Amino acid sequence: MDLLIHQTFLPHTGPAAALAFYRDLLGFEVLDDVGYNGMHWLTVRPPGQAGPSIVLYPPEATPGITDDERRSIAEMMAKGSYATLILTTVDLDGTFGLLQGHDIEIVQEPAAQPYGIRDCAVRDPAGNLLRIQERR
Repeated sequence: MDLLIHQTFLPHTGPAAALAFYRDLLGFEVLDDVGYNGMHWLTVRPPGQAGPSIVLYPPEATPGITDDERRSIAEMMAKGSYATLILTTVDLDGTFGLLQGHDIEIVQEPAAQPYGIRDCAVRDPAGNLLRIQERR
């Protein structure tokens, strides 16, 4: 098999907040912005990265889920326990310093983990957990 990871999905709670976070704060490029029936799907990725992109999607658009499941997803997103993204950087302290000056939820300041990495963690406006690891 010759499989590659092409895209992954993270829910958003509003396209404007998602753009402000991923494009304006993190500096990601917007590859696509698709609107349909009042909903938006945004495809983003770090600039210069040829690899996988992230599709930020409205969770209410997921086909086949019930109203109860939709409420459960919204509750998990509100608690920040629904989705996680792991990013890497060569300058963890500098990246954290830039993020710290903005109105975002800081979950963990840069710290060495017992499993051999150094990372920090923040939440995006939808509650998704972003762990940022120091690239060695």
